[in-house]
Amino acid sequence: MEILVSTGWLAGELGKSDLRIVDASLFLPGVPRDPRAEFEQAHIPGAAFLDLLTLADPDDARPGMLPSDAFMTERCQALGIDADSRIIVYDNSPTHSAARGWWMMRLYGVGKGAAILDGGLPKWVAEGRPTESGAMPPPPGNAVARRAAGQVRTMDELIANVTSRAEEVIDARAASRFTGEDAEPRRGMASGHIPGSRNLPSSTLFHADNSMKTGEELRRLFDQAGLDMSRPVITTCGSGVTAALLLAGLELLGKTDVTLYDGSWSEWGFDPSTPKATGAA
Repeated sequence: MEILVSTGWLAGELGKSDLRIVDASLFLPGVPRDPRAEFEQAHIPGAAFLDLLTLADPDDARPGMLPSDAFMTERCQALGIDADSRIIVYDNSPTHSAARGWWMMRLYGVGKGAAILDGGLPKWVAEGRPTESGAMPPPPGNAVARRAAGQVRTMDELIANVTSRAEEVIDARAASRFTGEDAEPRRGMASGHIPGSRNLPSSTLFHADNSMKTGEELRRLFDQAGLDMSRPVITTCGSGVTAALLLAGLELLGKTDVTLYDGSWSEWGFDPSTPKATGAA
């Protein structure tokens, strides 16, 4: 499947038996919004709630770390996803968290393919398209999740990369968090960024209608961030959510040697032993 699908395309596919729509809305810590309550109030017809906040390793103290194959399988089957499902992921969040859900579906090889709804629920609603309320569980699916190797970076690999600079690192957090000017939303976490990394705030990837920039407009953003597109890239952010947006953006530009640091700043910033930089890249 393509990385992005339009609201018009999805409207024409609603009701097809192999289509599975999931709401991957997630908010930053401290934001007074409840994604599940909002889903139950209004969602795209036929959608199920992914609950991205809990789709993580429950035995790992780091926030939002990837779950086991068994946990991912259990969740996907509860969402009604089958081995041959086409999965459309959307959100209603300023963090554009659908990209994390899309990346996870692809990482674990779930279904026949996954795509992000371009513009998400805000664009869908703005166009006057239908929504429904409530939370009717779908019939269980038969999808099996198996996480692909080599697509996720660890803190040890990032520490080694600080010295080797073998791979480019690009951070999706807001500029004021990257520079250390603003405190992190998680209490007790250091400010700043991984030494040698670049910064491209994920919010800059979107138009006013919530759709994602593409083509030369998108490429210009990475160029302005100083990213060397000839080298492999690791994307990072606060907790591995908006890093998936940068990964999706790079893949839209045809770049496939891109991996994601799942621990991101939530791991790096809490560890007193990791090197940290402040100021501009």
